[in-house]
Amino acid sequence: MSRTDERPAAEPHGHGLRLCTWDADSGADVEAWLRGRGDPEFRRWNTPMPWDESFEGARESLRRRAESDAEGKTVAFRITDAESGLTLGQVGLSGIDAYMRRAVVGYWVLPEARGRRVATRALDLAARWTFTELGIHRLELDHVVGHAASCRIAELCGFPAEGIMRGAAFDEGRHDAFRDAHLHARLADDPAPEGI
Repeated sequence: MSRTDERPAAEPHGHGLRLCTWDADSGADVEAWLRGRGDPEFRRWNTPMPWDESFEGARESLRRRAESDAEGKTVAFRITDAESGLTLGQVGLSGIDAYMRRAVVGYWVLPEARGRRVATRALDLAARWTFTELGIHRLELDHVVGHAASCRIAELCGFPAEGIMRGAAFDEGRHDAFRDAHLHARLADDPAPEGI
């Protein structure tokens, strides 16, 4: 059995953060998920398949994500402040391919946590965990062309740009039009970034 088939119970932590599982039965978790995915800046750069327009819709979205996590298709982490436990955002894996040892990572941060390097620190934690605990060799990250903040975060965390993927993301707020995305990737044997 590969390491990607055995999900460790330990929560990644460091850089003043702890990455925890989301709890669809927690009102606070559902509220944070709804606020994060409903934030105008999130919606500017992301168009998820279903929008979470209500508290119950967000709860159902978290339940579906937990089922996907249990099936080994994804891993979703709630980014929290290690000291206070306050939710700061989300970092997660999708497209997990245990055979090819490849996965895709994505993240978002609540408005009040922006500008504090939360995304950078959480991405680094998630990447290190993915390489060591899941045995992934290639971790990909993509973001819509023009999202300069995501580009900087990726490069700070050792994900150099590899090119442009044409028509790889939905256009803002639409499911019938597409826009280009930058592709970044970090390999398990790449040098670890410094100064995170």
